[in-house]
Amino acid sequence: MKVTAVFDIGRTNKKYVLFNEKYEIVKEFAESLPETTDEDGFPTEDCDLLTKWVQDRWAELLADPAYDIKAVNVAGYGASLVHLDASNKPLTPLYSYLKPFPEDLLKEFYSTYGDPTRISLQTGSPAMGMLNSGMQLYWLKHTRPEIYKQIATTLHLPQYILYLLTGRKVSDYTSLGCHTGLWSFEMWDYHEWVKAEGIHKKLAPVLASSSFIYRHGDKGIQSGFGLHDSSSALIPYRMAVKKPFVLLSTGTWCINFNSFASKPLTSYQLERDCMNYLTPEGSGVTASRLFLGREHDFQTARIAEYFRVDTDFYKRVAYDESLLAMDTPPFYTACMTGNGPSPEPNTQEWQVSAFASAEIAYHHLLKGLTELLFISLDLVAVNDVQSIYIDGGFARNEIFSKLIARHYPKHKVYATDLPYATSLGAALHVTRPQTFEFLEEIREIAV
Repeated sequence: MKVTAVFDIGRTNKKYVLFNEKYEIVKEFAESLPETTDEDGFPTEDCDLLTKWVQDRWAELLADPAYDIKAVNVAGYGASLVHLDASNKPLTPLYSYLKPFPEDLLKEFYSTYGDPTRISLQTGSPAMGMLNSGMQLYWLKHTRPEIYKQIATTLHLPQYILYLLTGRKVSDYTSLGCHTGLWSFEMWDYHEWVKAEGIHKKLAPVLASSSFIYRHGDKGIQSGFGLHDSSSALIPYRMAVKKPFVLLSTGTWCINFNSFASKPLTSYQLERDCMNYLTPEGSGVTASRLFLGREHDFQTARIAEYFRVDTDFYKRVAYDESLLAMDTPPFYTACMTGNGPSPEPNTQEWQVSAFASAEIAYHHLLKGLTELLFISLDLVAVNDVQSIYIDGGFARNEIFSKLIARHYPKHKVYATDLPYATSLGAALHVTRPQTFEFLEEIREIAV
């Protein structure tokens, strides 16, 4: 069977997916690998274990007579770097983007390179410490200079996985453009601070093409260059939907992508958790974030405890317009200090006890969450597009979807069922079909 193989490397699950020529999944293998700690004792990905896992799985696939691998690509989580020495061995742990960034070093950086807001606006990256992967290189250079000097090549994680598969070392626009602090959206090049530090010399070259031919013995396999996972999930929609749209990628975070609005960020957007991404071709994408899933899980646990119902009670709550019309106390968030469209600290608690039932409380939880979401959507110019697509876990939430459709009556609102959007995007990008549709997986939300 002719297949395209995609290695999809998440924080929790590592998997590969095989697609046939109709982009149907014919095989999936997933595994969770234990973490390790870096030299400071901070939890992080075990780079050695991940390396062996990828190499072993790839060898098994290449040797499997049931499959004829015609193409391969990688999607992986961002803001993570692998630093290779002259013999192409990792020099350091794969430092976690959750690792705290030293305050004194941050002050030194901004005293050297200027106003934090200006740099964030130019790079489309809110200041997020290690989550700005460029700052990881700055940190390494200034706190571990002897290690830094030994770096021959630095790769973002998706491109490191690609290197393990093909031996090719490249940089990719989607990884460079995901809140790294490396890329200037004004100059469309590495930012001036990156060049001043010489950091760009450590990074592998950026290639404009979308694929190359990897030789395995006498066999040629078309290979992509690896993709940041959020950007990869956008690809099926960009290929199938011809008119401007906004994609809501929902989960722990709700990230709202508008690839039809690529202007530099304003200070107003930056202060409300907006950022810029890059498509694989290097064009801009405006995005906003909301800690939707985390807030939802926190508040549903409170509802379940108060009303003494199962923790997954909300999965059985049907949309009821009359419940939304009830006069209730205002909604206050518990998990959104410092992020989202209202990042100011919240000192008040949402009053679950004011509701007569778990069903009523849940309706008003989603009403409160979607009202915040509407602010985030307006920040990415949702009114300039014609349709909204809801992807991820909340696509299956009837109340959530209907609240969005009710708020945007002039838009077409669709809930989609593309559970493998990230893997599929990586497969589509390397094989480049002339047409692609996923009509069977979408449903329009009626008000």
